[in-house]
Amino acid sequence: MTVSRTICLGFLAVIAIGTILLMMPFSSTTGTWGNLIVALFTSTSAVCVTGLSVVDPGTYFSFWGQLFVAALVQIGGLGYMTATTFLLLLLGAKFGLRDKVAIQQALDRTGIHDSAQLIRSIIALTLIFEISGVFLLLPVFTPKYPLNEALWYAIFHSINSWNNAGFSLFRDNFIGYQTSVLLNLVVTGLIIFGGIGYGVILELFIWSRDRIGRNPKRMIFSLNFKVAVSTTIALLTLGTIAFFLIEVRNPATFGSLSLPNQILAAWFQAVTPRTAGFNTIDIGKMTTAGLFLTIALMFIGASPGGTGGGLKTTTFRVLTSCTKAILQGKEEVFLYDRNVNISLILKAVGVAVGSVATIISATILIALTDPKVSFIQILFEVVSAFATVGLSTGITASITAAAKLILVMTMYIGRVGILLLMAALLGDPKPSLVRYPEENLIVG
Repeated sequence: MTVSRTICLGFLAVIAIGTILLMMPFSSTTGTWGNLIVALFTSTSAVCVTGLSVVDPGTYFSFWGQLFVAALVQIGGLGYMTATTFLLLLLGAKFGLRDKVAIQQALDRTGIHDSAQLIRSIIALTLIFEISGVFLLLPVFTPKYPLNEALWYAIFHSINSWNNAGFSLFRDNFIGYQTSVLLNLVVTGLIIFGGIGYGVILELFIWSRDRIGRNPKRMIFSLNFKVAVSTTIALLTLGTIAFFLIEVRNPATFGSLSLPNQILAAWFQAVTPRTAGFNTIDIGKMTTAGLFLTIALMFIGASPGGTGGGLKTTTFRVLTSCTKAILQGKEEVFLYDRNVNISLILKAVGVAVGSVATIISATILIALTDPKVSFIQILFEVVSAFATVGLSTGITASITAAAKLILVMTMYIGRVGILLLMAALLGDPKPSLVRYPEENLIVG
């Protein structure tokens, strides 16, 4: 039982438990036993912090069912190893080398030192942001709902926003609040900070603390911080501008809104493909160009170490930097005056190829099971599932059971990671003492 197998089986165990709980009569509003496919799909979507749903969570599930969904999202966002390690720390159990290695692989860290302290910091950050989100969202819901109901809406959506899951208790998601500046800014803020990675937030906190305390010691940001932050800012800026230009003439999305609300909607739409899944416009009525732009942003995804999925911003930057180096005739790849190790380049290529292969395979299979669904809708749904986004053009509930099971597998692969899953299936690589001769190959 390797570490990678422990993580993969741990996610499967949580999904199985969630499926059983969501099938219970007290989890549905009808008080009857739930459908297996619905429970499995919802549990997988929650644990994989995706947000795709074949039913309306606000009307299909009772309070207990909604509570289970929120709990599964919280466990999935923290990660199986983070959640279980925190429980071990609470129980006072010994934190061994195997646990540290598991945390290193689960959070994609470079070292294993201070793992216990990192877990405590992650839990503290999660609570701070989610509780802040609850208090900020409460004024949005209190004018329309009783206090207890508004409080639950604030808690549920704060948890889903921070963990980059797209479950909403409203039938139209956040379309009814597309002009609410407070909701748009709070939700997008939670999505960005939740998906940018715990390490980045901790570095930003230390930098801010030193600046406020006027510490003369200058902090040097890590390469991961620089790449994740700069790439995130660039994608959000370009995404907002692109969505505004593409959808501004579409009366079904931005066209009927005022200019300030168009900018607000464009901003929200640029943020939510970063694996969040909320929407303030009808995704199914977007133009083909808008859908394809959303697919591209979903595929890139969030940053490593956060609650989001996708290819990851750092992987995207490594690949683009490799392309830039080749075009400039260079044999080394540099990022912010740092040489990128060949092992990282190989890992980035492996993640990209594995991700594309998974998406292509799932798209072909669903096209075979549901031939009447258009290609762009299938591709959109598959990328949304793999990148654990949760956005949908509206076909999730209507596709066949076989297609839903394919999406379940796609969400699972996207959450645990293609490389971690392959390591779990094939076992840890064994070192080789054999060195083969080099030979040139025509490429390009």
